[in-house]
Amino acid sequence: METSENLESLKDERMKGNHKKATDKYIEILLETIDKEPQELGYEFGRWTAQRLATYLEKLTGIQLSGSQVRRILEKKKYVYLWAKYSLESKQNPEKRKAFKQKIAEYLRIEKKYPELLQLWFWDESGFSLRVIRRKTWCKKGSSKNVRGDRRKGRVNVMGGLRYSDKKRFVEFIDKGNADNFYKVLKIFYEEIVFEWVEAGNQAKDFAKKGAKIVIILDNASFHKKQEYINKIEAEMPNIHLEFLPEYSPDYNLIELVWHSTKEYVANRLFKSLEELEYLLHQLLNEGQLIIKWARKIKNKGNVIITI
Repeated sequence: METSENLESLKDERMKGNHKKATDKYIEILLETIDKEPQELGYEFGRWTAQRLATYLEKLTGIQLSGSQVRRILEKKKYVYLWAKYSLESKQNPEKRKAFKQKIAEYLRIEKKYPELLQLWFWDESGFSLRVIRRKTWCKKGSSKNVRGDRRKGRVNVMGGLRYSDKKRFVEFIDKGNADNFYKVLKIFYEEIVFEWVEAGNQAKDFAKKGAKIVIILDNASFHKKQEYINKIEAEMPNIHLEFLPEYSPDYNLIELVWHSTKEYVANRLFKSLEELEYLLHQLLNEGQLIIKWARKIKNKGNVIITI
């Protein structure tokens, strides 16, 4: 790698005559950077995007390029950004999906007009492993890059919801996904919703009759539908209404974007222990440190997430 003294000349040299903004030396450093893990250079993220490369190279060379300019340079050098593709469309029922989308739209209309009457939450479970998760990376066309992939045992499981109106998150750590944990986490969640109601100046005893209806969108996991626990939820948490997704339709569950963004953040990172991983997940999911671009269109579990 060049010294800072030598790199300072890059900006000056490109101003002499009619030179391209990206000098040959800039491109050389760019290609060297791609072969390095971001952590080697002091970053916490797990992969290089074109914009991250542009930001890093600007600090290093003084040459300011946009992410799209960096991407074009890499494409000319025969680099591609790989991502696996798969689809669930063949297993979906279009009519059920259409009807469900209309139902969600109606819930959203009511929530927007009468927020005191209805809250819409998206609910799911996810897991994060100590095994290094590899995401997309730059490599030459026709070849793949060998990267470290530690097969370590250990997993942190989470369960929780995302409120549509303000994107508030509620996430609990669990040992595994089952009906008992679903009921227990939902009960903690319900207590927090009641606490919000009381904080707003209301009486807890009035919540069942005067509080908002809590509509929870969730998938068809068998433990979500176990009748014994459904009965307990109806009896003990009367404001909650469970709304099950059409089969093979995770793209209608907005919390998938939370899991996706979290896994992107921790991708390629090597954690020393489950405690270290859990601490970071708590910071990201419960302490507001995870920044999510809600308007993103991403491929996840076979379909583009519907950001509504």
